[in-house]
Amino acid sequence: MDNGSKSIKGIFEDMLVVVNIFENREVLRSTYTPDHLPHRDDQVKALATILVSALRGETPSNVLIYGKTGTGKTAVAKHVGLELERTGEIYGVPCIVIYMNCEVVDTQYRLLASLARHFDKEIPMTGWPTDQVYTEFKNAIDKDKRIAIIILDEVDKLVSKGDDILYNLTRINADLKKAKVSLIGITNDLKFTEFLDPRVKSSLGEEEIIFPPYDANQIRDILHQRAEMAFKSSVLEETVIPLCAAYAAQEHGDARRALDLLRVSGELAERAKAQKVTESQVKQAQEKIETDRVVEVVKTLPTQSKLVLLSTVHLSNNGGCNITTGEAYNIYKNMCRLIGIDTLTQRRVTDLISELDMLGILNATIVSKGRYGRTKEICLSVPTDSTRRVLFEDYRLKPLETYNPPGQMKLYG
Repeated sequence: MDNGSKSIKGIFEDMLVVVNIFENREVLRSTYTPDHLPHRDDQVKALATILVSALRGETPSNVLIYGKTGTGKTAVAKHVGLELERTGEIYGVPCIVIYMNCEVVDTQYRLLASLARHFDKEIPMTGWPTDQVYTEFKNAIDKDKRIAIIILDEVDKLVSKGDDILYNLTRINADLKKAKVSLIGITNDLKFTEFLDPRVKSSLGEEEIIFPPYDANQIRDILHQRAEMAFKSSVLEETVIPLCAAYAAQEHGDARRALDLLRVSGELAERAKAQKVTESQVKQAQEKIETDRVVEVVKTLPTQSKLVLLSTVHLSNNGGCNITTGEAYNIYKNMCRLIGIDTLTQRRVTDLISELDMLGILNATIVSKGRYGRTKEICLSVPTDSTRRVLFEDYRLKPLETYNPPGQMKLYG
C-alpha cells in the first residue's frame, strides 16, 4: 500500500474521535415538530377549533395562515394535523393530513401527481393531461369514506403560476361521494390573495389565522425547550441562548433563524473539539449564516442588479454609507461601458435599488435635500468582502475586478 493510501486510511475514524456535545441535533432543525409549541397556544387552539368538525364527520372550513418566516406557522399546522389524525383513530373517524411544500411541488401537475401518490396511484412526473391527473387523484381519494386535510405550505409559490389548481381543489367536494377535502394554505405574503380569482379567494380564506412575530423573550423560551433535548447537559454557556435570541429578534422574530444559529454554533464548537458552546461561536455562526444567505441571494441576481450592487460595494469600500443614487449610477454607467453591457436609465436603476432593499442587501432611504428635491441614500446591509467575492464569481463581471472608480482610492491590492 502506498503512502497516499495510508494517509487517507482512518480519516473518518479520526474525525469521529471528537467531544460530542449534541444529544440530538435534529430537534434544532425546522423540520422537527415538538409536542408543545411555546407561545403559540392561541394559534393551536384557533386551528383546532376549525378542524374539530372533521372528528364529527363534517368538512372543516378552509383556512389561510399568514405570518412572516419563522413564526411557527408550519409547526402549528403539522402539530395540530398529527393530533387530529391521532384523535381520529381513537374515535374511529378516518382523518388523513397531507403536507405539501409548494416551493417544491410548484405546478398544478406536480401537486396533483404528488397527492395521488399518497393514495397509491402511480402517476408519471410528466406526460399526462392535467385533467387526467386530477381525475386519478379524485377517484383515489374517493375510494373510502374519509376526511383529508391538505396543507399547502408556501401556497403563494403555487399561485404565481396561476390559481387553477386552487380553483379545482376548493371545489373538489362537489365531485366527491364518500370523501371530504379541506385545505390549509400557509403563506408569508400578506398580499397574496389580491392576485386570486375572487371565487378562489372567498373559498380558500373561509377562516384566517395570523401569526405575529416572536419577541426576544419568546425566542429564548423556544431555544431553552429545544436545547434541553438537543445538547448534553451543561455544554452551553449561559450567554449563548440570550445572544441567539437577540440576533433572531432583530430579524423580525424569526425562531427558525434562532434554531439554525444555535445548531451551527454547536457544530462549530464540535469541529473545534471544544467542551462548551460559547458566545464567540454564536458570533462566528451569525457571520457564517449571514454570509451563506448573501451568497445565495447575490448568486441568483440578474446581471444588471449585480452591477448596481457592485457600484454600491465600490462606494462602501471607500468609507461611504450615505451613498446617493446619482453617485451609484455614475459608477454603474462606467462599469457597463467597460464590459459592453447596455446601460439602464437612472429611473430603472432606482427600481433595482428598491428591489435590493427588499431583499435586505441594501438599505435605501429617501432623504429630502430641501430646494434640491429628494434623493435616495443607500447603505450596504451585507459584508462587503463576501459580497464582492460572490459578484466576481460571475464571468461577466470578472473584468471589473481591477476597476477603480475615478476619484476613488485604490480598492484592490
